[in-house]
Amino acid sequence: MPKVPSGPLKITALAAGFVMASLDTTVMQVAGATIQERLHASLSQLTWAVDGYVLTFAALLMLAGGLANRVGARRVYLWGMAIFGGASLACALAPGIGVLIAARLLQGAGAALFMPSSLALLVQAFPDARERTKVLGVWSAIVSSSMALGPTVGGIMVGAFGWPSIFLINLPVGIAGMLLTRRYIIGTEGDARPLAAPGHAAVIVGLAAISFALIEGPQLGWNSAPVIGAIAAAALAAVLLIGRERRTDNQVMPWTLFRGARFAGANAVGFLFNAAFYGSLFMIGLYVQHARGASPLHAGLEILPLTIFIPVSNIAFARISGRVATGPLLAVSFLVAGAASLALVALSPSTPYWMLAVALGLTSIAGGFISPAMTAATVNAAGTRHANTAGSVLNANRQIGSLIGIASISAVLAVTSGWTAGAALSFLLVGAAYLAGAVIAWRLIHLPERREATAATAATASGPAPKPQPHQAREACRPGRSPS
Repeated sequence: MPKVPSGPLKITALAAGFVMASLDTTVMQVAGATIQERLHASLSQLTWAVDGYVLTFAALLMLAGGLANRVGARRVYLWGMAIFGGASLACALAPGIGVLIAARLLQGAGAALFMPSSLALLVQAFPDARERTKVLGVWSAIVSSSMALGPTVGGIMVGAFGWPSIFLINLPVGIAGMLLTRRYIIGTEGDARPLAAPGHAAVIVGLAAISFALIEGPQLGWNSAPVIGAIAAAALAAVLLIGRERRTDNQVMPWTLFRGARFAGANAVGFLFNAAFYGSLFMIGLYVQHARGASPLHAGLEILPLTIFIPVSNIAFARISGRVATGPLLAVSFLVAGAASLALVALSPSTPYWMLAVALGLTSIAGGFISPAMTAATVNAAGTRHANTAGSVLNANRQIGSLIGIASISAVLAVTSGWTAGAALSFLLVGAAYLAGAVIAWRLIHLPERREATAATAATASGPAPKPQPHQAREACRPGRSPS
């Protein structure tokens, strides 16, 4: 029997976590309406079930990266897979919305553990740069495809087997990933680098508090004591985090990188893109089922235009990235997504589906360019020395964007009368976020890129400074004469 090459098995082992995390991010958008009905959940409770996963994921991502450095990436990856699998089983067996929310929080913690570790292990498993480049292409295609097909997969499974099936599918994927990792992925020893535990604690408290305020504000009242207390807690956590970061070298984030306009701009557009994209994805899944009467399967198919073109645009970006500057590409892509979203502000019960599909499809095409472009802008701005750290920071900011975006759209839906009005207002906010991303991409990424390119061209054209002739040197050094 011929021996199976280890390369594909290594890719499968390390892609398993990303596939589960990507699927769980998108399938919930289709299953949300069914879960809300079957578990008798309010909109705020459903939002916690969706956003709770993103909350722990975003809050623990940087901490998990530090933990992987300290105890070894392979060990942390396996921990994360085990926690995620156990939490998925708890989600499927949840008798009520409270248990589901708790299990989703645990799922997010597991995803935070295995996501950064899997990238580190991928680099170690494929040390040859040329081979690793090809592997990363396959990796990206697997991840993008799983996210793109998530709504359809979710709709099929919810319609055929019920909503618990979207969590049970994680079990065979997780078990296979863990077995392959143990067999084919070699672990490395960690270092004695200390964890910035107080700083990470402040991040967790701050994100949890602001999420509580956004999700519970419409129900409890924005002037209620719990909501005001949550806002105060978020502000206090931010003050404590800033104070600690200024006094220590063991920081949560490499703040010095944010002094560069391109790095700050790339992280800002990353935040805005995830806030707009995942906020709209959360809303559309509810809208097509509640307002348009779609079944879970039909909802999955109707949402598909928002995700299906992302892998295609990823491939197109890889082909044109060497000929097109990142800044203008990002700005144009954000403009397209913004215009498509604003076109849906006039949404009404009589709006034909094809108009919704075209707008979602344009957003999907633009999003497929935005995601790799902002990653490239981040890494290029940080330099090869800080590439890994820069990637972790961008991923953390993007997950925080998803968290805030979903919570904000939930607040909009809660205060508007009717799903159509809520969807229209949501598209207005999403379109504004995309347009803000276009402005930031142009001013903080494109213009600095152009200035740097102009300076480099000028330096090349002028050549090295001419050496002074002996008589010029003597003349410059005479008393009473300063060098020019």
